[in-house]
Amino acid sequence: MSEANPCLTCGACCAFFRVSFFWGECQSAGGSVPDEQVIQISPHYVAMRGTESKPARCTQLLGDVGCGVRCTMYEQRSSSCREFEASWENGVHNPRCDDARKAHGLPPLTPPVQPVISPDRVA
Repeated sequence: MSEANPCLTCGACCAFFRVSFFWGECQSAGGSVPDEQVIQISPHYVAMRGTESKPARCTQLLGDVGCGVRCTMYEQRSSSCREFEASWENGVHNPRCDDARKAHGLPPLTPPVQPVISPDRVA
């Protein structure tokens, strides 16, 4: 994650959504997510502790939402976390990112400004 990544000063998704995933991602099943950091929510699914009910906040989120945060188990995070992208990351809008940010009083992320190239400029 680069230092320009807005997730490093946000964390709203970790403190808004239930982070659920297939139990097979847990260490006891050969995955990477530590068993003690999840809670069973159905026969086949678990959720990160702290996200199983509202208000949600993953117990592995360190820091204040919107002021500089980090995941204390980033390298072991679930597929749900790995697949969630900040809005406009890779040029794609993510309305769910906007929803989480709004719930914490943060403005939505905006697409990066594209440089304007003058038509009379010769390359």
